[in-house]
Amino acid sequence: MTPTTFEPCEICGGTDWESVYSGAIRNGGFGNVLEHAEISRCGDCGVERLNEASCFDNSHYETDAYRAKLEQETNTAGYLKQHDSLQRHTLEALWPTSLRGKIVADIGCAGGSFLDHISGIAERLVAIEPAAMYHNDLRRRGYHTHSFAADAAAAFTGKVDVAISSQVIEHVLNPRAFLADITQLLAPDGTLLISTPNRDDILMDLLPDDFPAFFYRSVHRWYFDAASLAQCAERAGLTTIATHYVHRYDMANALLWLRDRRPSGLGGLPVLDGIADGFWKSYLEGTGRADCLYMAFRRADSV
Repeated sequence: MTPTTFEPCEICGGTDWESVYSGAIRNGGFGNVLEHAEISRCGDCGVERLNEASCFDNSHYETDAYRAKLEQETNTAGYLKQHDSLQRHTLEALWPTSLRGKIVADIGCAGGSFLDHISGIAERLVAIEPAAMYHNDLRRRGYHTHSFAADAAAAFTGKVDVAISSQVIEHVLNPRAFLADITQLLAPDGTLLISTPNRDDILMDLLPDDFPAFFYRSVHRWYFDAASLAQCAERAGLTTIATHYVHRYDMANALLWLRDRRPSGLGGLPVLDGIADGFWKSYLEGTGRADCLYMAFRRADSV
């Protein structure tokens, strides 16, 4: 098969790409496969990228097509039911930052689960979400609603105290431009928290013949480790102030991956107790091998 040609890196302009994976990737829900995809790593900034021909059409994020592709409910109630329990990871990552009396923006907020969790504490809540199907519900709950960060600039440039964006940057067309638009919104001492799948997930090493075809997926253009995300942020006018890792799955999920070569979710082996899970989670988070990467940034001109 002829090697895929990659355009200059959208983050750094580099043209030195090295293929790190070729083959099938996840295409929506588990079991749906896209053949003949390729992932390459930029030799300059270190980011990994899926070849564009294999990427999910970016315009579909403005409709219900993305949630439908993942076989998820597409209305607000369905989104909240699935995502409310995940907000503890973002709240823990923000701790001990107080949100009381602050202007807080959630970029890529979908149905607004995180904003609901801090409603009544923050002074103003800014909901930024390209999928218009959520906008009426977001406005009804009192959130200042915009499709993109650039759309919020007229009202919120230099005013946002805390911005978060959870599991979004891996989808966008240009991560540097995405971060630059958020940077414009930040107050001089404002903080941005970004989370994204961690390409140093331990299962990438434990199951090199099976897990990459699950980890890489058509809806994710970009794959970061801490170094490459820090470089992207620096080019967008940000400075890293904290890096940590969050593991959302139990030890059973890893053991069942090793046995069955497929995800099991949580609680697949009841014989394992919370002590085992606690050690597993602490080890992965302490060594940077957890499934999620969280990084906090401030404007470079304010540090």
